[in-house]
Amino acid sequence: MTGALTVAVVGCGARAEIGARVAQAREGARVSAVADTTEAGRARAAALFPSAEVFGDHTALLAGAQVDAAVVTTPDHTHADIAVDLLRAGVAVYLEKPLATTLEDADRVLACAAETGTPLYVGHNFRHAAVVRTMKAAVDRGEIGEVRAVWVRHFVGHGGDYYFKDWHADRRRTGSLLLQKASHDLDVVHHLAGAYTRRVVGMGDLLVYGGIADRRERTGETMPDWFSTDNWPPATQTGLNPVVDVEDVSMVLMTLGNGVLASYQQCHFTPDYWRNYTVIGTEGRLENVGDTAGGVVRVWNRRRDWSVTGDREHPITGDPSGHADADLATMAEFLAHVADGAPTLVSPLAAREAVATGALATASLRSGSVPLDVPEPADDVLAWFTRPR
Repeated sequence: MTGALTVAVVGCGARAEIGARVAQAREGARVSAVADTTEAGRARAAALFPSAEVFGDHTALLAGAQVDAAVVTTPDHTHADIAVDLLRAGVAVYLEKPLATTLEDADRVLACAAETGTPLYVGHNFRHAAVVRTMKAAVDRGEIGEVRAVWVRHFVGHGGDYYFKDWHADRRRTGSLLLQKASHDLDVVHHLAGAYTRRVVGMGDLLVYGGIADRRERTGETMPDWFSTDNWPPATQTGLNPVVDVEDVSMVLMTLGNGVLASYQQCHFTPDYWRNYTVIGTEGRLENVGDTAGGVVRVWNRRRDWSVTGDREHPITGDPSGHADADLATMAEFLAHVADGAPTLVSPLAAREAVATGALATASLRSGSVPLDVPEPADDVLAWFTRPR
């Protein structure tokens, strides 16, 4: 593809800021159209993208604008239908994670991408985060031998504000936070271990936020409007979503296709907000302390008693408080893929496997923690996304 890239943003909520990375990520690329189904969203679109044409929904956008690509940042339960419409129209899609809220919808999107040949990219930006790149480099250098186990603890200290005051708290729109929030980490587990999950066992419950009676609609608001670290302790939160039926503590045990065993734990009422990975290999282990700039990845590969410092230490660089640098890298990768056919670090298959793991873990935890097997993708879909480039 030659010439400037025109990009649409579909859904102008809090995450639509990733669309602002378009012009930074590739020279000549620009956001030329925005669609949002709400009046408040369209007002945000006009402020955030003043030179873009604003539409009432993605269908009106497809009818009224010519674009090369679209960045979809709508609520999770709408991802699949919007992505399919865009792909069938020949518009390359950057779909914010998770790919979908059900495995069936995830497979439907991938089947459409394979059928149409339209580029599909899923925004698993955490693969580009410095903490993940640092851990992956240590694994690839053989510093801990062959990976055999991965443990993840996710302290979601901002969970009350991020996930329980809007649509995220409603399982009809989110599935679960083990799918929505954990999809980053489930994908990274696969990335570090070199295989996808094939069996899951889930456990979880709604232990704190379900008991808060102060609820209200937040029409026209987005998360930055109500976020404050002063909203503490968790049981004193106010203004929760009218429907709160997703778990605020959840866990999953995983058996990967190569035999690696993994676990993931998530809690939305901790005082601190970060994630800790422990990766254990045949010749050592690594662990991150902090997950943004200023943190470190420590490696233990000598037999010893207790030691907090380990044998090696790799500094974590990048963004000091979030993943703005990873957002930029992800957008640059997407636009290069659309324009030049460049390879990508995360494939739609990997995004599908993150959804499969999270969705089936949720089904397990909601049915007495029964073990569930993760099905393989369809043969034609697998062939399309693994074809030689």
